[in-house]
Amino acid sequence: MTAFNGLSSFAQEGFPFESELTLDAAPMRGSKRIPNLEIGRSGDVIIELWCKGARGQFAVANETVIFVPGPVDDRGCPADRAAADDQLLAALADVATWRREGDVLVLAGPRQLRFRLNAN
Repeated sequence: MTAFNGLSSFAQEGFPFESELTLDAAPMRGSKRIPNLEIGRSGDVIIELWCKGARGQFAVANETVIFVPGPVDDRGCPADRAAADDQLLAALADVATWRREGDVLVLAGPRQLRFRLNAN
């Protein structure tokens, strides 16, 4: 039982591979959409932004994290949402460290991004 509890604790506090997370932000005016990440087992990520969609890859070693952006699906977004999407992708590309605060993943670089683990 002790080993199971230790494994469970590690899974709760480790990098959230195989998880879906939502940016800790309010929706943009006129929309209900909030950016989210779907992180796979090997760090591959599907990103739904304010309007665009994208793919990328996380590489994690201890507290260090690198995000490598991949292809972006433009989707003919309004200028304000397209600009916000580009800024969020740039901020993800600039992250250098990560930490967990309960059910929140904090990605830190020049700008700090907070993503909440989805409960479902």
